[in-house]
Amino acid sequence: MPALEKINDQRLFGGRQMRFEHDSKTLQCRMQFSVYLPPLATQQDVPALYWLSGLTCTDENFSAKAGAQRLAAELGIALVIPDTSPRGDKVPDDPEGAYDFGLGAGFYVNATEAPFATHYQMYDYISKELPALVEAELPLSTHKAISGHSMGGHGALVMALRETGSYTSVSAFSPISNPINCPWGRKALTGYLGEDESHWQLYDASVLLAQHKTTLPILVDQGDADQFLAEQLKPEALQAASEASGSAIKLRIQPGYDHSYYFIASFIEDHLRFHARYLLPQS
Repeated sequence: MPALEKINDQRLFGGRQMRFEHDSKTLQCRMQFSVYLPPLATQQDVPALYWLSGLTCTDENFSAKAGAQRLAAELGIALVIPDTSPRGDKVPDDPEGAYDFGLGAGFYVNATEAPFATHYQMYDYISKELPALVEAELPLSTHKAISGHSMGGHGALVMALRETGSYTSVSAFSPISNPINCPWGRKALTGYLGEDESHWQLYDASVLLAQHKTTLPILVDQGDADQFLAEQLKPEALQAASEASGSAIKLRIQPGYDHSYYFIASFIEDHLRFHARYLLPQS
């Protein structure tokens, strides 16, 4: 069997919107992900923006709802859109079937607690296995940026801050900015990493940013009508962390916007152009 099995391929803005399956050694299950290749990819390797989705999502939410492909085609940037968690009959889920833990809620961590440790290694899958796979099998260069929404915004910020030099830039929509201090984060981190909160800090963007100054370009958009803003997202913790370390981030509060893909679709062009400045120096 080839490393990648193509399961969908559609023409879009002169490029191709595709979906693949593969056997993940990291997650020990069969995984699916989506890729948009711009027209330029027929002529040369192109840089990629990795998009990490939020709770309950799969790789198809962003590709269907965000409207990012038109500008990605114009700029010559690929979009790599992984799933949010391991999948399959043998992959454990929340025993009560809750939406905020287990399937669809991998939180982009490397789990250490049974029964999740075998499969829930999403941090290594996104930061290591998947880039190596797509760069070997598709016309992608090694230049990459990362972005995401909500739980995916958390994952994008954490990976960019930890994997120094791997990403040219990072952005996020409505990220879970301080998961060690919010209900979604505390539930997930306890379940995947155990009760020792010192282990959680590696997966908290506000903690990481406060500890070390970064020169990485960071853009964050947050709607002020977001129903999860006060209890779960806590962008003020991210702003305070950036000030504590002397890091420059651009945090924009967008009046009237909520947590939905309508918000993402409204500002995705800004984020693509932001990343293009670093992925494509001539842009």
